[in-house]
Amino acid sequence: MKTVGIIGSGVVAKSLAKGFLEIGYSVMMGTRDITKLKDLESVQKGTVAESCEFSNLLVLAVKGSVAIEVLKGMDISGKTIIDTTNPIADSAAINGVIQFFTAANHSLGQLLQTAYPTANFVKAFNSVGSRLMFQPKLGEIKPSMFICGNSTEAKALVAEIVEQFGWEVEDMGQIESSGAIESLCVLWCIRGFKDNKWEHAFKLMK
Repeated sequence: MKTVGIIGSGVVAKSLAKGFLEIGYSVMMGTRDITKLKDLESVQKGTVAESCEFSNLLVLAVKGSVAIEVLKGMDISGKTIIDTTNPIADSAAINGVIQFFTAANHSLGQLLQTAYPTANFVKAFNSVGSRLMFQPKLGEIKPSMFICGNSTEAKALVAEIVEQFGWEVEDMGQIESSGAIESLCVLWCIRGFKDNKWEHAFKLMK
């Protein structure tokens, strides 16, 4: 059976875990507080370290401000890591525009790849709400999931998963593109705050 270790215990981690179960994966969820996973069945539960040891495929689904810290000391060399994080600052949104803690022309994806150069980060699932992450139902048009990363092999694996989750994959190149992809989260949230509607996604027309 294919396996995946998911780091996190919030709504994104849980939504993706359910999706992976649906497509036939064995799932281990790792968290600092296992009580947050008491509502989930059919997944194994443990520490972050145990989740990292469980599989060569990981999902990082934690608050952006702790993304680098949570991986410290973990054995992630050579592993493919789906990076769902965004560098959202603790400060309030300004007229619906969430604030980032990263500098201009930089990204959390780049910070993660620099901090852990032997791991293969692939940015994905960061620009849509958790309820649409698996098999999004948005009329007849299949939405686009933008991904990027330095490893061709890692992106190929993530692309296959994204397609199984019901998305059209758009590969945006190397890790430097993660800043642009993270910015889609800002745009996604603007519409949500403005109209109080949170079930929408992006589509690249070509």
